[in-house]
Amino acid sequence: MGDDKREGGVALKNWFHIFQKKTGLSPYVWVVFYILPFYFIFRSSSMYEIVIGISMIVVFFICYVLSFVSKGWLVYFWTSMQIVISVAMSLLFGYVYFSLFLAFFIGNIQNRIGFFTLYAIHLISTFVAINVGFATKNPVFISQLPFVFVSLIAVILLPVNTYNKNKREQLQGQLEDANKRISELIKLEERQRIARDLHDTLGQKLSLIGIKSDLAGKLMTKNPIRAQAEINDVRQTARSALKEVREMVTKMRGARVEDEVFRVKQILKAAQIDFNLEGDPKLANTSLMNENVVSMCLKEAVTNIVKHSSASSCSVTIEPSPSDLVVSVRDNGIGIADSSSFCTGNGLRGMKERLEFVNGSLEIVSDQGTMVVIKVPNITKQPEKEAGA
Repeated sequence: MGDDKREGGVALKNWFHIFQKKTGLSPYVWVVFYILPFYFIFRSSSMYEIVIGISMIVVFFICYVLSFVSKGWLVYFWTSMQIVISVAMSLLFGYVYFSLFLAFFIGNIQNRIGFFTLYAIHLISTFVAINVGFATKNPVFISQLPFVFVSLIAVILLPVNTYNKNKREQLQGQLEDANKRISELIKLEERQRIARDLHDTLGQKLSLIGIKSDLAGKLMTKNPIRAQAEINDVRQTARSALKEVREMVTKMRGARVEDEVFRVKQILKAAQIDFNLEGDPKLANTSLMNENVVSMCLKEAVTNIVKHSSASSCSVTIEPSPSDLVVSVRDNGIGIADSSSFCTGNGLRGMKERLEFVNGSLEIVSDQGTMVVIKVPNITKQPEKEAGA
């Protein structure tokens, strides 16, 4: 019972707020419309008509409240009852202003078919009732002629205006919700991108530190001088990794393929893997974004060679063209048994996502080793004569 009372109280509170916020009229104007029907009824000399009029007013406002708190077909039932009472009040007592209550309520119906159906019924019934009043030369209609025409105009315009206003507010709310979801997706994508960047950046450096640490441990007794040199390299690599992480967090700077090739040489040398480069790493027609993506993918591909391939040699081929940049990374290692399962790793999945973002592609071929083919579109530069034309 307590829950039912609370729900009823909330419904009545919402009904009250509808009048306060959505009508565009002062609540005192509505109070006048509450009082006016009694004025029209008590002008009648017959007690029988007064009782009927008061009964219709009470029933109308009960139906009006029920139409706000009901759902489904009951809304249309109570609204239809109000239309009948409004027409009866217009014909019997010349009171047409119940049509304003109905005009406002019908405009708040969200269902498109329901709105237009009730709007048409209400408009036609009000128009017919007013014309009957004038045709019978009802003195009440004649005396309030300007107000009757104003009411008729309100019956025509108020529902449409209220309906369109509610639709705009609904669309605005949906737009705000969509913007919030887009904002959350952008944040999620940014977190994933930062996670990939950290994985790609730290993965190579930590692999290099691990390799050099193992090598220094083996050389500690055999060749202490070289072991000390490896330890120094580990220290420098750790500092370099820390510096890169700080730069990434502060400004997420772009990486050049030329710089990445230099780092690739270092890690392959430390892993005792021969390195061969074909092509010029200085790129002229590749955007900074695409070059940054290629650099990250190159770093990931070489890190996978060091970790998983057991290869003794690695070659990187850079083939720029007017339309595309193709970078191939090949090793003579053990290859991969299943390329689909190999692509599910975090590193290679990140490579594919990065390349798809810039309309690039990734191809993995396992044949006497593994070859990773990275392809991104280039910026096509127009000749100077065409540019000036």
